[in-house]
Amino acid sequence: MKTPDPSTAHLPKVERDLDFLLDCFREVLEELGEQEVARSLPGRGETRATPARLPAHMVQAYSMAFHLLNMAEENTAAQQRRARESTEGVTAEPGLWGHVLHHLKELGLEARQLAEVLPQVRVEPVLTAHPTEARRASVLEHHRALYLLLVKRENQMWTPLEQQAIRQDCKRVLELLWRTGEIFLEKPDVPSELRNVIHYLRNVFPEALPMLDRRLQQAWEAVGFEPLKEPSSLPRLSFGDWVGGDRDGHPFVTAQVTHHTLGELRLNALALLHQRLTGLSARLSLSNRLQPVPPALTARITEMAGPLGERGQRAIQRNPDEPWRQFLNLMVARLPLDMSRTEAARLDDEPGRYREASELAADLGLLRESLLAIGAGRLAGSEVQPLLRTVQSFGFHLAALDIRQNSHFHDLAVGELLAAAGQEETDFVDWDEARRLAFLERELASPRPFALTGAPIGPHADAVLECYRVLAGHLKAYGPAGLGSLIVSMTRSLSDLLVVYLLAREAGLVFHTPEGLVCHLQVVPLFETIDDLKRSPEILSAYLEHPLTRRSLAWQQKASGEGQPVQQVMIGYSDSNKDGGILASQWGLYRAQEALAAVGQRNGVRLRFFHGRGGTISRGAGPTHRFLSALPPSSFQGDLRMTEQGETISQKYANLISAVYNLELLLAGATEAALLARHGARRAHPLEPLMDTLAETSRRAYEALVQGEGFIGFFAQATPIDVIESSKIGSRPARRTGKRTLADLRAIPWVFSWSQARFFLSGWYGVGSALEALRRDQPEAFATLKQQALDWYPSKYVLTNVSTTILSADVEEMREYSALVEDGAVRERVMGMIQDEYARTRRMLEAIWGGPLEESRPHIHRTLSMRQPWLGVLHHQQRELLRTWRALRKSERQAEAEQLLPQLLLTVNAIAGGLRTTG
Repeated sequence: MKTPDPSTAHLPKVERDLDFLLDCFREVLEELGEQEVARSLPGRGETRATPARLPAHMVQAYSMAFHLLNMAEENTAAQQRRARESTEGVTAEPGLWGHVLHHLKELGLEARQLAEVLPQVRVEPVLTAHPTEARRASVLEHHRALYLLLVKRENQMWTPLEQQAIRQDCKRVLELLWRTGEIFLEKPDVPSELRNVIHYLRNVFPEALPMLDRRLQQAWEAVGFEPLKEPSSLPRLSFGDWVGGDRDGHPFVTAQVTHHTLGELRLNALALLHQRLTGLSARLSLSNRLQPVPPALTARITEMAGPLGERGQRAIQRNPDEPWRQFLNLMVARLPLDMSRTEAARLDDEPGRYREASELAADLGLLRESLLAIGAGRLAGSEVQPLLRTVQSFGFHLAALDIRQNSHFHDLAVGELLAAAGQEETDFVDWDEARRLAFLERELASPRPFALTGAPIGPHADAVLECYRVLAGHLKAYGPAGLGSLIVSMTRSLSDLLVVYLLAREAGLVFHTPEGLVCHLQVVPLFETIDDLKRSPEILSAYLEHPLTRRSLAWQQKASGEGQPVQQVMIGYSDSNKDGGILASQWGLYRAQEALAAVGQRNGVRLRFFHGRGGTISRGAGPTHRFLSALPPSSFQGDLRMTEQGETISQKYANLISAVYNLELLLAGATEAALLARHGARRAHPLEPLMDTLAETSRRAYEALVQGEGFIGFFAQATPIDVIESSKIGSRPARRTGKRTLADLRAIPWVFSWSQARFFLSGWYGVGSALEALRRDQPEAFATLKQQALDWYPSKYVLTNVSTTILSADVEEMREYSALVEDGAVRERVMGMIQDEYARTRRMLEAIWGGPLEESRPHIHRTLSMRQPWLGVLHHQQRELLRTWRALRKSERQAEAEQLLPQLLLTVNAIAGGLRTTG
């Protein structure tokens, strides 16, 4: 075994960690007889001559090496945060509770003002299975184990022999990774994606929650505020889920899959609570001989035991002198869960069981009060409050399941309903808006359905109605807590939303009142394209003014206990970017949120924005606290949902330390943004009209490229889009309806393919043209922009993100990929436009930043520089394989092409790992 090299002690920590991991990896490869592969791995800063073709297992080694580098960076960042907090105090780290509270206090806000807002902060990450996670579940598990070993090495207590044992454990996990392989050999199904999401909901987030609460309490007291004593005074963290509910262009999410998903979420939530309650019962061994028992506790024990019969008596008899344990035993007995079977737990709704999580929360509240009554405040805070918070966050449902479907699919379903009802004109999809609205108003005034319950109608109507019947059944059995919203993607008119009310009526998701129909679940518009975002205020205004919407919101308000009606509105970052480029998308979203918030205010409705952000800058990603700071103040009151997609879930939450950090950024950032919005003066910023101009100019430049003759052919051949569409990294198809058009292609493979070829086109194209035109036509306005752009969050956020993608792009690699385009005239014209715009954008950004981007953004430059030698080898390999694979397919040698595909997919996986991004 090689001993650690003392010469690495002077290196930055990330390089020391990487050297350790790569040394372990090389040793494993050598011991397995893979000497050539071990020698091929570049050392830190090394470059090697690129061979004509790398063996497949060498590509796998490069891919693993990238993940080791990512792991070293993640651990280094975590340890540096801990070191800063140790030496500089709790307020040192930007975006976290200490820094945020200190900043707000410096602005003159008092503890009372902060405490008023904290309970109103409600953050809900929504986990999706968008196909951007290129790693298999078993590989992710091995990565988690390796990361924990890397963290374990940080402890200075280990002896040399113990350090040697940790090293051997690292090598064991590395061998498992090497022998497992990284690519998906079979396309994952929805149940397997659900299992992955449930891992985070069941095992990671419940562990993170008490740590988040503790860090808030510690930061709160560190800045000089009195302790927060009540659980109700803390911000609310809950979770949503799209896996098993998102059926937009996903034919495999059936009603049966949704039924299974709801059951699995409920079962795992109850199993989590069973585990926590039994654990607390084992610890809370207070004797009635050493402290008085509050009468309320004794009375509740008697009240609970009776309806449970023999099971209740057993719960009491198990701990005769320990009433606190007896009470917890009864809570366990009341969970609607049967744990008696050895093979698996199952749901159990016998009489006497809890029906809703609020009933368990009330009993835990009583338990907490009983401990406070005997002076055991420490136990109430450290033992009971975390469990009470777990119930508040996860309930009996773990995460709220949204149902999403495309508006066009709904239209086809209505056409089938019309046909089933014997109507002559059934082409609802082609009706104009006036005719659609007139028809819907007539129908929604009537309680009677179109079709007989359960009778087959047509594939689209059956799919929608069967799903809605599953939801209606779940509502009847368990109430609304586990159900999210009915989200309409590609919302382009009022009728797109009212159609859902009609379909809900058919399936029993509405009920009758003297005033008219009311819908149990909220219907949520999703505005995605730039044009739809521009029309969104008009659509939302008409929707909120509709009587059925107003009745439904009032009923939902009463059921939830909200202070005023709340309407969720989802905005999409991906399609707006694919539609018009990053600047037009980001600024269009900003303007839309301002206008939508004003519509809500006029109608007495508070909007809860649902941000459909992806995992890359092109699809809305960016540092969480900066993203929140860049939102329009009028649009945000501390209440938001946001998607966490694909590989971002594992990047942010696979390891507990990182999970706590990222969730703290989200909660603290939401609190800061809400307080600044509430207490800051709302004035128009002088850069707003300039941003309007820049957004429109950049959109025209972007459209001139993507709508130009030959561009689609260039895209199809200069990027590995055909490989990505053949990959097996997600259960959902890459295209919505299977059409070979850019409009039908999802934003994820669009972004994924451009990043693989190092264009990163959708993250910067058009920005240079916009800035240059402003400087040429309005030099004084450009001077104002240059002076203020980096001081105003909305402009700084988008320009920072654009500069990141420009640094990530690589002109030399672009040229090499463009050589794959067969039509020389198209290649020269399109590549010429791209190169010119790249140079223009970089030049204009450096004018804004006041110097080279490598100096302005040293961290991202350094991160990419560490990867570039390895990436160059992989890009070369991918291009050579692409040429061969495409030639085989063109000559109809499909069997040979299929044999080559796994090697191509390995390069896709490896490059994605190196860039830390897919789609």
